[in-house]
Amino acid sequence: MTVRSILNSKGHQIMSVEPDAKLAAAVKLLGEKKIGAVLVMNQSRLEGILSERDIVRVLGERGASVLEEPVAQVMTRKVVSCKEADTVAELMEMMTTGKFRHLPVVDNGKVVGLISIGDIVKWRVREYEAEQEALRDYIKTA
Repeated sequence: MTVRSILNSKGHQIMSVEPDAKLAAAVKLLGEKKIGAVLVMNQSRLEGILSERDIVRVLGERGASVLEEPVAQVMTRKVVSCKEADTVAELMEMMTTGKFRHLPVVDNGKVVGLISIGDIVKWRVREYEAEQEALRDYIKTA
């Protein structure tokens, strides 16, 4: 199964903030949308990613005053991304090795989606359920 399949199922919507947005505004967006990360984009160009882990780390280091700082001061700048043609197995390996839970999907230099570990788990569960159902049907007709 590929990233394209997951995006076609879940959609291509991307939550993003600009690098100069206040961290407090990004935290509010994460809470309102019930998501764990947002992309940091400047005029459609990916500059970083801001995750719950980034926020917890910087709050622990510098305290609540950091909420008034720009997202660019807190975000992860070195963003690992994937392509629509990548397989779910490749994503699981990338996420496990890199110890992160969100991957922007980039196609021809343009961000076309965001995949989370939750998306992958959901997809794998559906895949297993379909396989079990096929086996049950096979056994019934044998």
